[in-house]
Parts: sequence; C-alpha cells; structure tokens
Amino acid sequence: MNKKKNIQDKSNFCSPLGVRGSLGVRGSLFFIIFLYFLVGCTATHHLQKDERLYTGAVIKLETTEKVNKGFIISVAEEAVRPIPNKSYLGMRPKVMIYQAAGENPRSALQKWLQKSGEAPVLITDVKPAVTAAIIDAQLFNVGLFNSYTEYKIAEKKHTAKIIYTSHIQKPYVFKNLIYNISDDSISRLILSEKENTLIKPGEDYKLETLKNERIRIDNLLKNKGYFYFNPDYLLFKADTSSVDHSISFILTLKEDISKNALTPYHIHNVFINQNYSLEKAKDEPSRDTVISQNAVFLGNDSDMNIRTKVIMRSVYLRKNEIYSRENHTITLNRLMSMGNFKFVQLKFSDADTTALGYLNVTILMTPMTNYSFRAELDMVSKSNNYTGPRLDVSLLNRNAFKGAELLNLSMAGSFEAQLSGVDKNLFSYSINPQLELTLPRFLAPFNVKPTNSIWVPKTRFLLSYNFMKRMDYFDMSTFQFLYGFKWKKDIRNEHEFNPVSVSYTSLANKSTEFLALLDANPYLEKSYEEQFIAGGSYSYTYNEQVVNGKKIQYFFNTKIETAGNLFSLIKIIGGEKPNSVTPSKIAGSVYSQYASLSLDGRAYYNFKDENKIALRLFTGIAQSYGNSSTLPYSKQFFSGGPNSIRAFQINSLGPGTYEQTTANTGFLQLGGDIKLEMNAEYRFGIYQFVKGALFLDAGNVWLQKSNPTNIGNPFAFNSFINELAVGTGIGLRFDVSFFVLRFDLAMPLRKPWLPDNERWVTNQIDFLSPTWRTENLILNIAIGYPF
Repeated sequence: MNKKKNIQDKSNFCSPLGVRGSLGVRGSLFFIIFLYFLVGCTATHHLQKDERLYTGAVIKLETTEKVNKGFIISVAEEAVRPIPNKSYLGMRPKVMIYQAAGENPRSALQKWLQKSGEAPVLITDVKPAVTAAIIDAQLFNVGLFNSYTEYKIAEKKHTAKIIYTSHIQKPYVFKNLIYNISDDSISRLILSEKENTLIKPGEDYKLETLKNERIRIDNLLKNKGYFYFNPDYLLFKADTSSVDHSISFILTLKEDISKNALTPYHIHNVFINQNYSLEKAKDEPSRDTVISQNAVFLGNDSDMNIRTKVIMRSVYLRKNEIYSRENHTITLNRLMSMGNFKFVQLKFSDADTTALGYLNVTILMTPMTNYSFRAELDMVSKSNNYTGPRLDVSLLNRNAFKGAELLNLSMAGSFEAQLSGVDKNLFSYSINPQLELTLPRFLAPFNVKPTNSIWVPKTRFLLSYNFMKRMDYFDMSTFQFLYGFKWKKDIRNEHEFNPVSVSYTSLANKSTEFLALLDANPYLEKSYEEQFIAGGSYSYTYNEQVVNGKKIQYFFNTKIETAGNLFSLIKIIGGEKPNSVTPSKIAGSVYSQYASLSLDGRAYYNFKDENKIALRLFTGIAQSYGNSSTLPYSKQFFSGGPNSIRAFQINSLGPGTYEQTTANTGFLQLGGDIKLEMNAEYRFGIYQFVKGALFLDAGNVWLQKSNPTNIGNPFAFNSFINELAVGTGIGLRFDVSFFVLRFDLAMPLRKPWLPDNERWVTNQIDFLSPTWRTENLILNIAIGYPF
C-alpha cells in the first residue's frame, strides 16, 4: 500500500556564496547582477506562488536481506517519470531560454527560443503513485515478487523532489527447467542444444532471461528450417517455492499452433533480379531467364550487369537445401557489402508443390549507377607556415570487368606557400595520381577457403605516383605498389594483410641549402638515404563502437610491419652479409630493413544523457637492423597535431627532449623509433548537433639507444615519464552524424625540451598576454573526432 506524505521545508533560501569585506559600489552592482543571473538560470523566479520545480527522485531500499542494491536501484530508476530538467551547476539554461520566449510567443525569435528551450517540469506534473506501482512491476520482473514502494514529497521554497522507498525481500532464483515439448522433431532439436540454455539454476530470476531464451530457441529452429515458427509459440509454466525463494519452469508449446509452424522448410526455387526497381516492378511476367548453379536469373545474358557466377558467391540459399536464418542473413549482408547495390530484398513465398515444406525465394537487387565522380577542395595549413589549397578528384567504376570490381582513379594536387617566417617566398606543389582496384573475393596464388562471414572478403591492388617539388630544396618522386586482402569475421573483428608493399622514393635537384640542412642533421640525412621499401604488413581491429547500446565500448588495433628481410635473405644465400655500414643495394638503391609494432587501445564510457568519456592509449616501437641503421622517414613515429597532442604543432614533438625549430630542422619534422601517447576527453552536448569537449593529452616520441644519431635523450624506462609533453584544452564540434567539423583550442602544460625543473609551465599561463597567447595557444581545425 502506498502512502503519500508532504514534507515542507520552512527554511529560508540561503545563497551558497560567502562575501567578506567591502565590495564597493561597482563590486556590489556586479554581485547583484551576478546573483540575478544565477537565480534566473535556476529557472525558479518565473514560477507562480504555489508552483515548485521538480528536481528529480531519490530511490531508497529497505531490506534485511543481502541483495545487490546498486542493481536494484538502477532497475527502479528506469521506472521514474517524468525526467527533470537538465541542470548544470544548479542552473537550468534551457528552461531559462524557454521562459525568455514568454507565455505567448509571437515573433520568430520568441518561437525559436521556445522551441530551443525546455519547458519547466513542475511537481504537479508528477504522478508518484503511478510511478511507485511501475517500480513494483519492474522489481517483480527481476525476481523481487513481494516488494512494495512508498513515496513522500520533499518540498523547498521553489523546488521539490520525491523520495521513493522500496521494501524488498530476498529475490527468487531459477531452480530448474523441464522440457515438455509435444512435437518430437522440435523437442529433439531443443534438447540437443539444452547445454546452451540461458536459464541457469541458482541465478536470480529475470523476465528478460525468459524472453532471451525464447529468442535463442527460435533462432535455433529457424536455422533448422522452421521458417514460420515464432518465439510466442513457446510457453514457460512456473512453479514457485516461498520456502527457498526458487522457481521451477516447464517449457511447453502453445496449443493450436498452425501446421506450417511445425514444418521444416526447404528451398525450392531461387529467383534473382539484379536490375530491380520500383518503377519496373510491374513488368510483364514473361521474361527471359538465365540458369546459373540452379538459380534463375531474370533477364537474358545481356541484362546481366554483373556475371551470375560472381553473384552466386554471395548467395547462400540454394535449391533443395533446408532453409536457414543464418544463410538468409549472410546472403543479404554479403550482397549489400559488395558495394554495387542500393537495396537488397529477400522475399519468400510458399512453393506450388504437392508436398508441404518448400519455399521460393526471390532476391531483388536495386543497382547503383556504375560511375560516380567526387571532388574535394581543402585548405591546408601546416606548422612550418606552409599554407595552400589541395584538390582531390576521383572517378569510381563499381563494375569494371562485370565482376563487381571497384576501380577508382584519383588525382590529387596541392600548392603550398610559406606566408610568414624567414623564407617567405618559398613554395611547393605536388601531383599524386593513384589507381586502385578492389575485387570482391580473395585473389591469391593458392586456394583460399571461402568464409561464411556476412562480409565479402576484398582483394586490393594499389598503384600510385607522387611528385613533389619543394622550391629551392629538392624534387621528390615516390612510386608505390600494394597488394593485399581485407576480411571480417563479424561486425567487430576486421583483418588486413598486405603481403606485398613496395615503395621507391628518389630525390633530384637537391639545392645547396637542402644539402647543408642534411649535413647539419645526420638523422635526417640517413632517413632520406634509405627510401626503397619492400615488405608487408598485417593489422587487426576490434571495434565495439559499431554496437549500439553498450555502456562501455572498446576499440583495439594492432599493426605489424616488416621490410627488407627477403632481400637480405637473397643476399645471404648469395654469400653477402648485409650491414648498415656498407649497406647492400637492389637495382642500384639501398633498401630498408626494419620491423615495427603499434598498439592502439581506446575505451568509451557512455552516459545516459549521450555524453561520454573517451580514453586512448597508443604505443609504437620500430627497430631498424641488418641493412639499415635508421628507419625510413615515412615509417618513423611522429607526435603532435590535431589527432595527437593538440597543444603542439603537427609532428613537432621530440625526439625525447629535443626542441624542433625552423632553424635546426627547416621545413622537415623529426620522428622517432618509439611512440607513447595518452588522451582523455569528456564529450558533452551543448545544443542539438553542437557538441563540446574538455581534453587532456600526453605523449612524445623517442629514438632507440641503438640509433646512431645523438638527438634528444634516447628512450629509457627510468626517465621517459619525465619527458612526456602534456597539453589540455577545450573543443567545439559540429556533429551532423555523417560529418563532424572540429575546433580544438589547446595549450601546453608541460614542455619536455625545457630543463628538468622548468618543464611544467602552468605557472606561466596568462590569457591576457598577447605574447603568451601567440606562443602557446594552438587552434586545431579538423574533420572527424580525434579518436
């Protein structure tokens, strides 16, 4: 029985601010205005005399049993309605915006304010007796059968909250599950998988467990041909014991189930239309057909945009085979993941056969256009003061050779000029044509067993050339060829294996100034000497961000890369021992030999209000050996920038305690052999698609002790923590789901190149100083989230 009690708080309103001493006229005026704004933001000064703002509910438990209070309270909280207005530090700006529109908004501005704001939730809007009954129902569903909830209203001068107190006993637990299935065939199938039941003796009773068990059994039967079966046909009969608070269940079938629901179905005919459209859906039924692997394709050979053999690789519903929901899902997803169709539908109908238990399946595919064109224009600004436009155009053919091959031809070009600094007249430009071919299957010199994944495996070929002219420094040409595979086990797990990855970079027209820069920095000189890379790589990605509804989502990526080992093996067999002092050559160029490993781990904690905490840890290590003493420049690790340590310019950190300046590195940033980065970010909503963020970044790159270059301190376990750069800042993001424009304003807290006792620079923060702002504030503008 619920009891209602009204508790009035007669105490006067007390400001949380304490004031000592004389404020003076200006100070008093400012203080009064501040108090008026503060009270206004609390949204209480517009309330009528007898109105009180509802501030939420408190759940309390009364029990003598040992129970999981945290879980029970969370279950009860889900029943609490209505949801109070959101508050920030005691203020409710959305309510204030709503109230600013007035009671009868007339102007466009007033209507916009009312729509953008939030109406105040009053205590009179709450029905606590109804909520208490819903709480009891929620608790009943988790095994707390004899609970009852009371409530009382706690009122203050302008606000009120409700305290719900639930009296609970020991929860009921599952005792056993007995199967009493009237249909022998279905009974045998269910019993064959009974070890996978979700109903475990001794576990707390939950209604959700019974629902999920019915779904599990339904999935089992669907994969064995029972196309028309339904979870509602399964009934649980309960027998409770108040002595030991346990429940025994008997699983039965519902009476009067239709015959087709108890019949396992086979596939009779498979019809495929790969040119389906709603406009042509009413075409005359008499059409030409093509038979391929017992499937009937609608149309003649000339209508087959994609070869029938290619389509059938993704069709797992075959003639005379028993129907399977798993094969149904695989077929649908593989056809969609080919990248050639807008929509794919599977329609089932009873076959016109004398025997019961046969289905016809019609696969309707609406194709995309074969060609698509894309153009992107960007403005690029770099930390070395180079700024300029970049244009990227591409032409995609989605069915290059009638086998659903994706052929993408792209051309990128950029122009950058140094608009400030010592060398204001320097400029550079680049041209980058690229050809990429993606096949919807494994193409390898050996037989690869097909997978039953819902994702189509991909084979990728890439050929590219990049020419860059850095005026008064050098001309650089880079050729690259890649051959590799991509495949997914499921939606979370993805693999990428590139057995062949070759790139060759050559420098020409080296200027005297550039040669002097290399002479002054041996590390850069060695990095630019070794530019022939031939090797392979493998990466694995685990991603839970694609799974909605998880409170904590994890992301993990690891990548392993090696180069030069095959060439060195050939040299060794030929009697030559490669070494970094007199490195061996292939086709007249020194080849690189190294191995690298990187790990990228992330965690996302999602709050109920869609805010989240994002954490990231990145570590990478690379080792040159054999024919190389240093890593190629393109394979080094870099730190700093919009997706890294945002308080420092892109690629400007390290190695170690080294300070990169234009004077000692010119336009080239230095990398390292080891990288460690840590990022933490709190992301919160501001208004609709406008989001905010508070972040903290830390990290650096280091050289290995084996690296012959003496730049910065090499990595050491007893000192690397003291050499981390640290930065913090705030962010503004415009997130419209398919596009995120990000502005992150950051400042350094710790500079690793300063003397040991001077690296923390928090005492130098001075937002009012133009000099400090120029030297320390970094505005990062980027597309997408940093991680």
